[in-house]
Parts: sequence; structure tokens; C-alpha cells
Amino acid sequence: MSGSVKMIINLALFGGTQSGKSSAGNSLLGSIDFPSCLAPCSVTKDCSLGRSCQISHFMRRGGQEVTLQIQILDTPGYPHSSLSQEQVKQGVKEALVRHFGRDGLHLALLVLRADVPLSGEGECSSVHLVQELLGPDWKNFTAILFTHAEKLEEARLSEEEYLHTASHPLLTLLDSVQQRYIFQYNQKIPPKEQRIITLKRIIEFVKENGYQTLYFK
Repeated sequence: MSGSVKMIINLALFGGTQSGKSSAGNSLLGSIDFPSCLAPCSVTKDCSLGRSCQISHFMRRGGQEVTLQIQILDTPGYPHSSLSQEQVKQGVKEALVRHFGRDGLHLALLVLRADVPLSGEGECSSVHLVQELLGPDWKNFTAILFTHAEKLEEARLSEEEYLHTASHPLLTLLDSVQQRYIFQYNQKIPPKEQRIITLKRIIEFVKENGYQTLYFK
């Protein structure tokens, strides 16, 4: 078969304040749709949807070349420095219904800093938020995105060594999401190359799910 078809992959970013959600979203989109900066407080206060340009020659499905487009929902940090937990929950819930209620969510990316152990209240709260919003199927539609992965190199740790020495809560979480994880490097790997690596991993996860989507109403 020949010809080209278009595929849209819908993603949602979850994580604590200053975990790197917006920066990761910009990296995946290849743009600067989401405000991102170092700050002593939460930068993102509202959910927003970003769309990548169409990516050609990226993958094939059923003998046809697929033109890929990524849609990403960026969400406020949880817990938030100026919004209550209920405000964040309600805002994200409404945004999921508005943007992915009809087309469905392919994957939630739980953004965690590689240099911060998963043991504090903030990170665990983000996990609970994903569980609450995605429901009982959350494990099948969630992957972990580790930001600040260049810190591993500074600590002279490989990804395997890092995971081998990880905290019990993180190991339990990784088991829950069937070892779906991605390390994102901001300095070690050129941005365009890192984007392709991350997108390929995401497509692998979506393909393993049979391209299923999670709907909201």
C-alpha cells in the first residue's frame, strides 16, 4: 500500500511545581507554547493545549507512511503554590473533557525530576492526581518522564544504576505503569535529537496499547 495518513497523539502532562512539565512539553512540540522559567513558585496556573507542526517520514502503519502531530495538555503543578488542590483538580478535569473528551487521551506523562527522590508529599500527590483523574485504567495510560536526567551523569550513574538504587515508592510506581519511562536530557543530547528519541518512546507505548485512547466526560 502507498499514500500517507495523519495520526494525532494526545498527551497530558502531570507533575509537581518546577518538575519541568512545561519545558518538557515545549521540547516535545518543538516550540515554546508553554511559559517555562526557573521560579520560586508555580509558573503554570491554567491548563493549555499546544499542537506540534506535522511531522512527516516519522513512522509507518499498515504499510502507509504516517504524518504525525502531537497535542499536549500542560497542567498546573500539583500541589500548587497559589491554587488549592480542589481548584487544580477541577481545572484539569474540565480541560481533559474539553480537549480529549471526544478524541481521547493516548498517554499521560507523569513528570518527575531525576535529581529529586520520589518520597516527598508533592511527588506522591501528583501520582494520586493522575489516579483520580484517569480512573482505574490509569496504569495502562501513564508513563514516567524523568527530567534533569543530565544530573545522572554528574553523579556518575547510568540509567540502569539510577533505577537499581531508586526509592521504594519509585520502584513501585514503575512496576505499576509496566516500566514505561523516558529519561529526558536537556544538555547531554541536542534538543532535536532528544525530541525524536522521546517521541519514538511515546509511540512505542501507544503502540503497545494498541493505539487505544482514554475518554473523559
